[in-house]
Amino acid sequence: LNIQSVLATIEMWMPRADGALLSLTVPWRSLLADTSARVLVRRDQLELVQLYRGRGLEVVAMIDATDGLARDREPPELVELGRSIREPEVQQAYREYVMAVDSILQPSDLALAMETNLVRLAAPREIYEALRAMVNATAQALGGSAARARLSVTVQVDVAWGRLQGTTQFVGIGDDLADFPFARGLGLSSYPFLAGFTEPEQVPLNYYARLGEDHDLPMMILEGGWTSAAVANITSSPEKQARWIARQWQLADEAGLAGVYQITFTDLDLTSFPVPPGSILPLFAHLGLVDTELSPKPALAAWDRAFQRSRIR
Repeated sequence: LNIQSVLATIEMWMPRADGALLSLTVPWRSLLADTSARVLVRRDQLELVQLYRGRGLEVVAMIDATDGLARDREPPELVELGRSIREPEVQQAYREYVMAVDSILQPSDLALAMETNLVRLAAPREIYEALRAMVNATAQALGGSAARARLSVTVQVDVAWGRLQGTTQFVGIGDDLADFPFARGLGLSSYPFLAGFTEPEQVPLNYYARLGEDHDLPMMILEGGWTSAAVANITSSPEKQARWIARQWQLADEAGLAGVYQITFTDLDLTSFPVPPGSILPLFAHLGLVDTELSPKPALAAWDRAFQRSRIR
């Protein structure tokens, strides 16, 4: 991870995209040490966003307020500090950071929390309630339905279908719509290879569309994918991943989605940074359209075909 490799990656994906996704983790340690949120956002993201905008890309941002690899837990950095999102000071730090992202980066869409239905399912109730209160207060500070950006949260599609719970009983997202009434959009997260599907074509055509039956909010894929590697008890291949890209576009068309984002363009080199023992990160290390050396996988050609068709339409 260095400036050269980041720029090489960006230059490779820019021609095959009309939007850029910022997946942001709250910099808790710096914020709680009294570093200005505006200073952090200007230092860490502003030039990148200016690069995107200079190439004519739409900018979408989503902010993770819990542990992205363990939704039953609070953010690792907060846990290390012995702090919690239940504290008013921590909620204030989150609010200031989100407002800095909105005012300085000015994304067209801004998701204030990720996979809220999975957090509600997995985390202690007091953590979910603190998240809900913090996110709603921040949305109100941003102007609610009158906010400059289209505010949203993201939901986990596989949880909505009951599949991560080990059932096939559809439970929907009614609680999320009720708990976050400010939302004018909805982000979707889906990893079907972790939800009991062994072939991309097994995923029902209405897998996304059914989540839109009880509302008229625009929906976008903001997170998800299909591994190209056999990992843990998952059997997959680069060819199967390419078939998922094609299938995902069929699901997106059926649902009339407003956008489809690929959260990781490259695979992750797990030897380049510490991976905590027991981490599920290896399950997500091979979701890229290219490998760690930027060599194309079959999924890249599948993406390019789908992207060109969407541009023609």
